[in-house]
Amino acid sequence: MRKILVIAYYWPPAGGPGVQRWLKFVKYLPDFGIEPIVYVPENPSYPLMDEKLIDEVPSSIKILKQPIKEPYGWASLLSKKKTKTISSGIIKEKDPSIIEKVLLWIRGNLFIPDARKFWVKPSISFLAKVIADEGIETIVTTGPPHSLHLIGLGLKKKYNIQWIADFRDPWTSIGYHKNLRLTESSKAKHKALEKGVLVKADKIVVTSHTTKTEFEAITPKPIKVVTNGFDDELQPIALDSKFTMSHIGSLLTGRNPLGLWEALQQLISESEDLKQALKIQLAGVVGEEVLQSIKEFGLSDYVEQLGYLSHDKVLETQQKSQILLLLEIDSKETQGIIPGKLFEYLNARRPILAIGPEGWEAGEMVERHHAGNMCLHTDVATLKNVLLNAFQEYQNGTLSCDSEGVEQYHRKALTESLAKFI
Repeated sequence: MRKILVIAYYWPPAGGPGVQRWLKFVKYLPDFGIEPIVYVPENPSYPLMDEKLIDEVPSSIKILKQPIKEPYGWASLLSKKKTKTISSGIIKEKDPSIIEKVLLWIRGNLFIPDARKFWVKPSISFLAKVIADEGIETIVTTGPPHSLHLIGLGLKKKYNIQWIADFRDPWTSIGYHKNLRLTESSKAKHKALEKGVLVKADKIVVTSHTTKTEFEAITPKPIKVVTNGFDDELQPIALDSKFTMSHIGSLLTGRNPLGLWEALQQLISESEDLKQALKIQLAGVVGEEVLQSIKEFGLSDYVEQLGYLSHDKVLETQQKSQILLLLEIDSKETQGIIPGKLFEYLNARRPILAIGPEGWEAGEMVERHHAGNMCLHTDVATLKNVLLNAFQEYQNGTLSCDSEGVEQYHRKALTESLAKFI
Protein backbone atom coordinates (compact mmCIF):
# COMPACT_ATOMS: atom_id res chain seq x y z
CA MET A 1 0.00 0.00 0.00
CA ARG A 2 1.40 3.42 -0.99
CA LYS A 3 2.01 5.88 1.82
CA ILE A 4 1.23 9.59 1.60
CA LEU A 5 1.83 12.32 4.15
CA VAL A 6 -1.12 14.68 4.68
CA ILE A 7 -0.20 18.04 6.25
CA ALA A 8 -3.27 19.75 7.72
CA TYR A 9 -4.12 22.38 10.31
CA TYR A 10 -7.79 21.64 10.99
CA TRP A 11 -8.31 18.24 12.57
CA PRO A 12 -10.59 16.86 15.31
CA PRO A 13 -11.46 18.21 17.84
CA ALA A 14 -11.68 21.23 15.52
CA GLY A 15 -15.23 21.98 14.42
CA GLY A 16 -16.53 23.63 11.29
CA PRO A 17 -16.29 22.72 7.60
CA GLY A 18 -12.51 22.94 7.26
CA VAL A 19 -11.93 19.70 9.17
CA GLN A 20 -14.40 17.53 7.25
CA ARG A 21 -12.64 17.34 3.88
CA TRP A 22 -9.47 15.49 4.87
CA LEU A 23 -11.03 13.65 7.77
CA LYS A 24 -13.22 11.90 5.19
CA PHE A 25 -10.49 11.47 2.55
CA VAL A 26 -8.31 9.82 5.18
CA LYS A 27 -11.20 7.51 6.05
CA TYR A 28 -11.57 6.19 2.49
CA LEU A 29 -8.06 6.40 0.97
CA PRO A 30 -7.05 2.91 2.24
CA ASP A 31 -9.92 1.47 0.16
CA PHE A 32 -7.97 2.64 -2.91
CA GLY A 33 -4.54 1.36 -1.95
CA ILE A 34 -3.25 4.49 -0.20
CA GLU A 35 -2.16 4.65 3.45
CA PRO A 36 -2.36 8.23 4.79
CA ILE A 37 -0.14 9.49 7.60
CA VAL A 38 -1.52 12.74 9.02
CA TYR A 39 0.55 15.60 10.43
CA VAL A 40 -1.29 18.24 12.47
CA PRO A 41 -0.46 20.82 15.20
CA GLU A 42 -0.33 19.66 18.79
CA ASN A 43 -1.74 22.78 20.44
CA PRO A 44 -3.71 24.77 17.82
CA SER A 45 -6.03 27.73 18.41
CA TYR A 46 -9.24 26.45 16.89
CA PRO A 47 -12.11 29.00 16.86
CA LEU A 48 -14.66 26.16 16.85
CA MET A 49 -14.55 22.82 18.66
CA ASP A 50 -16.50 19.60 18.12
CA GLU A 51 -15.26 16.85 20.41
CA LYS A 52 -17.58 14.30 18.82
CA LEU A 53 -15.53 14.38 15.61
CA ILE A 54 -12.67 12.65 17.44
CA ASP A 55 -14.71 9.45 17.24
CA GLU A 56 -14.65 9.68 13.43
CA VAL A 57 -10.85 9.50 13.17
CA PRO A 58 -9.95 5.98 11.94
CA SER A 59 -8.07 4.13 14.67
CA SER A 60 -5.68 2.62 12.13
CA ILE A 61 -4.37 6.00 10.94
CA LYS A 62 -1.02 7.25 12.23
CA ILE A 63 -1.31 10.84 13.52
CA LEU A 64 1.85 12.90 14.02
CA LYS A 65 1.80 16.14 16.02
CA GLN A 66 4.20 18.99 16.66
CA PRO A 67 3.69 22.15 18.77
CA ILE A 68 2.68 25.35 17.00
CA LYS A 69 3.19 28.96 18.08
CA GLU A 70 0.26 31.19 17.20
CA PRO A 71 -0.14 34.92 17.85
CA TYR A 72 -3.82 34.87 18.83
CA GLY A 73 -2.89 34.60 22.50
CA TRP A 74 -0.87 37.82 22.25
CA ALA A 75 -3.56 39.60 20.22
CA SER A 76 -6.21 38.68 22.78
CA LEU A 77 -4.42 40.97 25.26
CA LEU A 78 -5.89 43.82 23.22
CA SER A 79 -9.35 42.26 22.92
CA LYS A 80 -10.08 38.59 23.50
CA LYS A 81 -13.58 38.82 22.01
CA LYS A 82 -12.57 40.67 18.84
CA THR A 83 -9.54 38.40 18.32
CA LYS A 84 -11.74 35.31 18.46
CA THR A 85 -14.31 36.94 16.17
CA ILE A 86 -11.70 37.82 13.53
CA SER A 87 -10.09 34.37 13.74
CA SER A 88 -13.57 32.92 13.08
CA GLY A 89 -13.86 34.95 9.88
CA ILE A 90 -16.32 37.58 11.11
CA ILE A 91 -14.94 40.92 9.90
CA LYS A 92 -16.97 44.03 10.67
CA GLU A 93 -17.21 46.16 7.54
CA LYS A 94 -19.15 49.17 8.82
CA ASP A 95 -17.51 51.44 11.39
CA PRO A 96 -14.86 49.03 12.73
CA SER A 97 -13.32 50.06 16.05
CA ILE A 98 -9.71 51.20 16.41
CA ILE A 99 -8.83 47.82 17.97
CA GLU A 100 -10.43 45.97 15.04
CA LYS A 101 -8.51 48.10 12.53
CA VAL A 102 -5.23 47.45 14.36
CA LEU A 103 -5.86 43.69 14.63
CA LEU A 104 -6.75 43.43 10.95
CA TRP A 105 -3.69 45.43 9.89
CA ILE A 106 -1.43 43.23 12.02
CA ARG A 107 -3.09 40.05 10.73
CA GLY A 108 -2.80 41.15 7.10
CA ASN A 109 0.65 42.71 7.01
CA LEU A 110 2.77 41.12 9.72
CA PHE A 111 1.59 37.52 9.37
CA ILE A 112 2.03 36.62 5.70
CA PRO A 113 0.48 34.45 4.45
CA ASP A 114 -1.30 33.92 7.79
CA ALA A 115 -0.90 33.58 11.53
CA ARG A 116 0.36 29.96 11.30
CA LYS A 117 3.56 30.97 9.51
CA PHE A 118 5.68 30.12 12.58
CA TRP A 119 4.87 26.43 12.12
CA VAL A 120 6.56 26.26 8.71
CA LYS A 121 10.27 25.93 9.54
CA PRO A 122 9.83 23.60 12.55
CA SER A 123 7.56 21.38 10.46
CA ILE A 124 10.04 21.12 7.59
CA SER A 125 12.72 20.04 10.05
CA PHE A 126 10.48 17.54 11.84
CA LEU A 127 9.06 15.98 8.68
CA ALA A 128 12.47 15.34 7.13
CA LYS A 129 12.94 12.29 9.36
CA VAL A 130 9.35 11.18 8.81
CA ILE A 131 9.80 11.19 5.02
CA ALA A 132 12.95 9.08 5.34
CA ASP A 133 11.66 6.66 7.99
CA GLU A 134 8.26 6.06 6.39
CA GLY A 135 9.42 5.96 2.77
CA ILE A 136 7.10 8.83 1.82
CA GLU A 137 7.00 9.60 -1.89
CA THR A 138 3.92 11.88 -1.92
CA ILE A 139 2.93 14.73 0.40
CA VAL A 140 -0.33 16.68 0.42
CA THR A 141 -0.75 20.13 1.93
CA THR A 142 -4.24 21.49 2.45
CA GLY A 143 -5.12 25.13 3.04
CA PRO A 144 -6.23 27.52 4.22
CA PRO A 145 -4.24 28.30 6.25
CA HIS A 146 -2.05 28.67 3.17
CA SER A 147 1.14 28.74 5.25
CA LEU A 148 0.85 24.94 5.17
CA HIS A 149 1.62 25.08 1.46
CA LEU A 150 4.94 26.70 2.40
CA ILE A 151 5.75 23.53 4.33
CA GLY A 152 5.18 21.61 1.10
CA LEU A 153 7.31 24.11 -0.81
CA GLY A 154 10.17 23.69 1.66
CA LEU A 155 10.00 19.89 1.56
CA LYS A 156 9.80 19.86 -2.23
CA LYS A 157 13.04 21.87 -2.45
CA LYS A 158 14.83 19.32 -0.27
CA TYR A 159 13.47 15.96 -1.40
CA ASN A 160 12.55 14.13 -4.57
CA ILE A 161 8.88 13.77 -3.69
CA GLN A 162 5.54 14.41 -5.34
CA TRP A 163 3.80 17.41 -3.78
CA ILE A 164 0.07 17.97 -4.16
CA ALA A 165 -1.36 21.30 -2.96
CA ASP A 166 -5.05 21.16 -2.03
CA PHE A 167 -6.90 24.49 -1.99
CA ARG A 168 -10.17 24.30 -0.07
CA ASP A 169 -10.56 28.03 -0.81
CA PRO A 170 -8.74 30.40 -3.16
CA TRP A 171 -5.78 32.40 -1.83
CA THR A 172 -5.40 36.02 -2.98
CA SER A 173 -8.77 36.23 -4.73
CA ILE A 174 -10.89 35.25 -1.72
CA GLY A 175 -13.31 37.97 -0.66
CA TYR A 176 -11.97 38.74 2.82
CA HIS A 177 -8.49 39.62 1.52
CA LYS A 178 -9.66 43.12 0.64
CA ASN A 179 -10.76 43.60 4.26
CA LEU A 180 -7.33 42.84 5.73
CA ARG A 181 -6.03 46.39 5.15
CA LEU A 182 -3.10 45.08 3.12
CA THR A 183 -0.35 47.43 1.98
CA GLU A 184 0.75 47.23 -1.66
CA SER A 185 3.90 45.47 -0.49
CA SER A 186 1.87 42.88 1.44
CA LYS A 187 -0.40 42.27 -1.56
CA ALA A 188 2.68 41.65 -3.70
CA LYS A 189 4.09 39.19 -1.13
CA HIS A 190 0.86 37.20 -1.08
CA LYS A 191 0.82 37.08 -4.88
CA ALA A 192 4.43 35.95 -5.04
CA LEU A 193 3.90 33.20 -2.46
CA GLU A 194 0.75 32.02 -4.21
CA LYS A 195 2.53 31.84 -7.57
CA GLY A 196 5.49 30.07 -6.00
CA VAL A 197 3.24 27.34 -4.61
CA LEU A 198 1.23 26.95 -7.81
CA VAL A 199 4.34 26.72 -9.99
CA LYS A 200 6.41 24.44 -7.73
CA ALA A 201 3.70 21.95 -6.69
CA ASP A 202 3.54 18.87 -8.90
CA LYS A 203 -0.26 18.76 -8.88
CA ILE A 204 -3.03 21.01 -7.58
CA VAL A 205 -6.46 20.14 -6.24
CA VAL A 206 -9.26 22.72 -6.01
CA THR A 207 -12.91 22.64 -4.99
CA SER A 208 -14.47 24.57 -7.88
CA HIS A 209 -14.12 24.99 -11.63
CA THR A 210 -13.89 28.76 -11.17
CA THR A 211 -10.77 28.37 -9.02
CA LYS A 212 -9.33 25.91 -11.53
CA THR A 213 -9.72 28.47 -14.33
CA GLU A 214 -8.14 31.16 -12.14
CA PHE A 215 -5.12 28.99 -11.32
CA GLU A 216 -4.68 27.80 -14.92
CA ALA A 217 -3.79 31.40 -15.79
CA ILE A 218 -0.89 31.20 -13.29
CA THR A 219 0.52 27.68 -13.66
CA PRO A 220 0.78 24.93 -16.29
CA LYS A 221 0.68 22.20 -13.61
CA PRO A 222 -2.18 19.63 -13.63
CA ILE A 223 -5.24 20.87 -11.71
CA LYS A 224 -8.05 18.59 -10.54
CA VAL A 225 -11.46 19.66 -9.24
CA VAL A 226 -12.47 17.53 -6.27
CA THR A 227 -15.40 19.15 -4.53
CA ASN A 228 -16.40 18.71 -0.93
CA GLY A 229 -19.15 16.21 -0.25
CA PHE A 230 -21.29 14.28 2.20
CA ASP A 231 -20.69 11.04 4.02
CA ASP A 232 -23.63 10.27 6.27
CA GLU A 233 -26.41 7.82 5.48
CA LEU A 234 -29.46 9.67 6.75
CA GLN A 235 -32.65 8.13 8.07
CA PRO A 236 -35.95 9.98 7.46
CA ILE A 237 -37.05 12.20 10.34
CA ALA A 238 -40.10 14.40 10.91
CA LEU A 239 -40.06 17.94 9.57
CA ASP A 240 -40.54 20.99 11.78
CA SER A 241 -44.17 21.98 12.07
CA LYS A 242 -43.22 25.63 11.48
CA PHE A 243 -42.22 27.13 8.12
CA THR A 244 -38.57 26.85 9.17
CA MET A 245 -35.76 28.42 7.17
CA SER A 246 -32.30 27.42 8.41
CA HIS A 247 -28.81 28.71 7.71
CA ILE A 248 -25.93 26.54 8.90
CA GLY A 249 -22.48 28.04 9.45
CA SER A 250 -20.94 31.46 9.95
CA LEU A 251 -23.13 34.26 8.65
CA LEU A 252 -20.52 36.86 7.77
CA THR A 253 -21.44 40.51 7.39
CA GLY A 254 -20.84 40.39 3.64
CA ARG A 255 -23.31 37.53 3.27
CA ASN A 256 -26.08 39.52 4.93
CA PRO A 257 -29.12 38.77 2.70
CA LEU A 258 -30.85 42.15 2.82
CA GLY A 259 -33.09 41.21 -0.11
CA LEU A 260 -34.30 38.12 1.76
CA TRP A 261 -35.09 40.12 4.91
CA GLU A 262 -37.00 42.67 2.81
CA ALA A 263 -38.98 39.95 1.03
CA LEU A 264 -39.88 38.31 4.35
CA GLN A 265 -40.87 41.66 5.83
CA GLN A 266 -43.30 42.19 2.97
CA LEU A 267 -44.69 38.66 3.18
CA ILE A 268 -45.45 38.73 6.90
CA SER A 269 -47.23 42.05 6.44
CA GLU A 270 -49.36 40.54 3.66
CA SER A 271 -50.05 37.05 5.02
CA GLU A 272 -51.21 36.34 8.56
CA ASP A 273 -50.71 32.60 7.97
CA LEU A 274 -47.06 33.05 7.00
CA LYS A 275 -46.58 35.46 9.89
CA GLN A 276 -47.75 32.79 12.33
CA ALA A 277 -45.74 29.97 10.75
CA LEU A 278 -42.36 31.60 10.02
CA LYS A 279 -39.23 30.57 11.92
CA ILE A 280 -35.66 31.50 10.96
CA GLN A 281 -32.86 29.39 12.44
CA LEU A 282 -29.26 30.62 12.39
CA ALA A 283 -26.67 28.04 13.46
CA GLY A 284 -23.12 29.33 13.92
CA VAL A 285 -21.50 32.70 14.47
CA VAL A 286 -23.65 35.62 13.26
CA GLY A 287 -22.23 39.06 12.54
CA GLU A 288 -23.51 42.02 14.56
CA GLU A 289 -24.54 43.86 11.40
CA VAL A 290 -26.65 40.88 10.29
CA LEU A 291 -28.52 40.90 13.59
CA GLN A 292 -29.01 44.65 13.31
CA SER A 293 -30.50 44.24 9.81
CA ILE A 294 -32.86 41.54 11.06
CA LYS A 295 -34.02 43.92 13.77
CA GLU A 296 -34.50 46.80 11.32
CA PHE A 297 -36.69 44.63 9.09
CA GLY A 298 -38.84 43.63 12.06
CA LEU A 299 -37.82 39.97 11.98
CA SER A 300 -36.13 39.54 15.37
CA ASP A 301 -39.10 37.72 16.89
CA TYR A 302 -38.89 35.06 14.18
CA VAL A 303 -35.17 34.35 14.60
CA GLU A 304 -33.72 31.59 16.75
CA GLN A 305 -29.95 31.69 17.23
CA LEU A 306 -28.74 28.15 17.72
CA GLY A 307 -25.04 28.95 18.19
CA TYR A 308 -22.44 26.40 17.15
CA LEU A 309 -23.90 22.92 16.67
CA SER A 310 -22.07 19.61 16.74
CA HIS A 311 -22.00 17.85 13.39
CA ASP A 312 -24.71 15.35 14.32
CA LYS A 313 -27.00 18.20 15.39
CA VAL A 314 -26.25 19.98 12.13
CA LEU A 315 -27.45 16.96 10.16
CA GLU A 316 -30.63 16.76 12.22
CA THR A 317 -31.35 20.49 11.84
CA GLN A 318 -30.87 20.30 8.07
CA GLN A 319 -33.24 17.36 7.69
CA LYS A 320 -35.98 18.93 9.81
CA SER A 321 -35.93 22.31 8.06
CA GLN A 322 -38.52 23.26 5.48
CA ILE A 323 -35.98 25.38 3.55
CA LEU A 324 -32.18 25.50 3.72
CA LEU A 325 -30.45 28.85 3.13
CA LEU A 326 -27.20 28.99 1.17
CA LEU A 327 -25.75 32.50 1.26
CA GLU A 328 -22.66 34.05 -0.30
CA ILE A 329 -21.15 37.51 -0.60
CA ASP A 330 -22.38 39.42 -3.65
CA SER A 331 -19.10 39.96 -5.50
CA LYS A 332 -17.14 38.66 -8.47
CA GLU A 333 -14.51 37.19 -6.10
CA THR A 334 -17.03 34.76 -4.62
CA GLN A 335 -18.37 33.28 -7.86
CA GLY A 336 -16.18 30.20 -7.38
CA ILE A 337 -16.87 29.66 -3.69
CA ILE A 338 -18.82 26.43 -3.12
CA PRO A 339 -19.62 26.19 0.60
CA GLY A 340 -19.05 22.75 2.07
CA LYS A 341 -22.53 22.88 3.57
CA LEU A 342 -24.05 22.69 0.08
CA PHE A 343 -23.25 18.99 -0.21
CA GLU A 344 -24.79 18.12 3.14
CA TYR A 345 -27.79 20.23 2.13
CA LEU A 346 -28.07 18.09 -1.00
CA ASN A 347 -27.86 14.96 1.13
CA ALA A 348 -30.60 16.26 3.46
CA ARG A 349 -32.90 16.57 0.41
CA ARG A 350 -34.69 19.69 1.57
CA PRO A 351 -35.33 22.62 -0.81
CA ILE A 352 -32.37 25.01 -1.00
CA LEU A 353 -32.68 28.75 -1.42
CA ALA A 354 -29.30 29.95 -2.71
CA ILE A 355 -28.65 33.70 -2.62
CA GLY A 356 -25.37 34.96 -4.05
CA PRO A 357 -23.62 36.72 -6.94
CA GLU A 358 -24.49 36.42 -10.60
CA GLY A 359 -22.63 33.45 -12.10
CA TRP A 360 -22.22 31.79 -8.71
CA GLU A 361 -21.05 28.21 -9.27
CA ALA A 362 -22.78 26.91 -6.15
CA GLY A 363 -26.11 28.46 -7.13
CA GLU A 364 -25.84 26.96 -10.60
CA MET A 365 -25.25 23.55 -8.99
CA VAL A 366 -28.42 23.90 -6.90
CA GLU A 367 -30.50 24.50 -10.01
CA ARG A 368 -28.68 21.91 -12.15
CA HIS A 369 -29.45 19.19 -9.61
CA HIS A 370 -33.06 20.42 -9.22
CA ALA A 371 -32.40 20.99 -5.53
CA GLY A 372 -33.91 24.45 -5.18
CA ASN A 373 -33.66 28.00 -6.47
CA MET A 374 -30.87 30.51 -7.04
CA CYS A 375 -31.62 34.22 -6.54
CA LEU A 376 -29.58 37.41 -6.57
CA HIS A 377 -29.30 39.44 -3.37
CA THR A 378 -31.08 42.43 -4.89
CA ASP A 379 -33.91 40.57 -6.64
CA VAL A 380 -36.54 41.03 -3.95
CA ALA A 381 -39.44 40.29 -6.29
CA THR A 382 -38.07 36.87 -7.26
CA LEU A 383 -37.18 36.04 -3.66
CA LYS A 384 -40.68 36.93 -2.59
CA ASN A 385 -42.21 34.78 -5.33
CA VAL A 386 -40.00 31.77 -4.50
CA LEU A 387 -40.85 32.03 -0.79
CA LEU A 388 -44.56 32.43 -1.45
CA ASN A 389 -44.64 29.35 -3.68
CA ALA A 390 -42.70 27.38 -1.06
CA PHE A 391 -45.08 28.49 1.68
CA GLN A 392 -48.11 27.41 -0.34
CA GLU A 393 -46.53 23.98 -0.82
CA TYR A 394 -45.73 23.88 2.91
CA GLN A 395 -49.39 24.56 3.70
CA ASN A 396 -50.43 21.77 1.35
CA GLY A 397 -47.88 19.37 2.84
CA THR A 398 -46.08 19.03 -0.51
CA LEU A 399 -42.90 21.07 0.05
CA SER A 400 -40.19 18.62 -0.98
CA CYS A 401 -36.93 18.28 -2.89
CA ASP A 402 -36.56 15.82 -5.77
CA SER A 403 -32.87 16.42 -6.46
CA GLU A 404 -30.99 14.39 -9.07
CA GLY A 405 -27.41 13.21 -9.51
CA VAL A 406 -26.13 14.04 -6.03
CA GLU A 407 -24.61 10.60 -5.44
CA GLN A 408 -21.42 11.75 -7.17
CA TYR A 409 -20.68 13.89 -4.12
CA HIS A 410 -20.47 11.02 -1.66
CA ARG A 411 -17.08 11.19 0.07
CA LYS A 412 -16.08 7.70 -1.08
CA ALA A 413 -16.72 8.52 -4.75
CA LEU A 414 -14.77 11.77 -4.37
CA THR A 415 -11.90 9.95 -2.65
CA GLU A 416 -11.69 7.47 -5.54
CA SER A 417 -11.32 10.40 -7.94
CA LEU A 418 -8.64 11.93 -5.73
CA ALA A 419 -6.75 8.62 -5.38
CA LYS A 420 -6.53 8.27 -9.17
CA PHE A 421 -5.07 11.78 -9.39
CA ILE A 422 -2.52 11.06 -6.68
